[in-house]
Amino acid sequence: MPSRRRPITVPEEFAAWRIRLDGAGGRDWITTLPDRVDDLLDRWCLTLDGTPPLHGSQALVLMVTRDDRRLALKVSAPQDRTTAQEAIGLRAWNGNGTVELLADEPGALLLERLDHTRTLHAVPLTEAAEIAGTLIRTLAIPPPPGVATLPDVVAGIAETLKARQRKLGDPVPDRWLCEAIRYAGELPSAGVPVLIHADLHYGNILAGTRTPWLAIDPRPLAGTPEYSIPELLWTRADDLHAPADVHHLLSVLVDTAALNPELARGWAITRCVDYWLWGTEHGLTLDPPRTAKILSALLPL
Repeated sequence: MPSRRRPITVPEEFAAWRIRLDGAGGRDWITTLPDRVDDLLDRWCLTLDGTPPLHGSQALVLMVTRDDRRLALKVSAPQDRTTAQEAIGLRAWNGNGTVELLADEPGALLLERLDHTRTLHAVPLTEAAEIAGTLIRTLAIPPPPGVATLPDVVAGIAETLKARQRKLGDPVPDRWLCEAIRYAGELPSAGVPVLIHADLHYGNILAGTRTPWLAIDPRPLAGTPEYSIPELLWTRADDLHAPADVHHLLSVLVDTAALNPELARGWAITRCVDYWLWGTEHGLTLDPPRTAKILSALLPL
């Protein structure tokens, strides 16, 4: 059996990104991360299986076993407060549409292992959208106590969009910016709040064994499920070759998830503008054009 204390190697790309975002605090966390993992392995009786660590932008994921069950250990920076919220959401969903949570503590989650090599990115777009839309509806349950609310999370977007736009040299056409500001002021209080996955995209839906597809990495919020739509548009924007393709994808998602079309369109406009500015602020080069493709279909200039 492999040693639990087999040293881990933090991926350079992940380390550089956390240091870029968090500065000295990020560097300190990366330095102490191997010891943190050792401690979790011991206390949760886990064994590394030798698979290289995986990561997104926020957390490192290690493949582990316990009593011959294959699991995944997700470790986040201590300043990242999302794991506590993630655990609240996963406990409420209880594996219905999402990865199963087995244990948690601040900055660490022990999860069932899914097949990270199979995501909805590899599934034909219409079929992938139908699966994602079905999950949006499945996840729309009464929100549990303690979960963040959509109005709290998006508070201030309407007021800050214009200042961010000017600071960046006005990259977003005025009509799109004005519509985003209008919707950002109206949408947070619209609809009946349910529990939603606020970071749902095709890469966050993985193949499972107890059910074909399950969502991971939720950012659970109490809000309207239409908020989940925009990422499912822009994360496969490269597959959309004409405005009609954008409208078709939006229609499939809305119909499958039984959503309000106008709320979905409004959130798509608002979040595309917000993400365009965020991506520009953080030096991203691919995502702003993708959001522009969505906006040009929904709001032709």
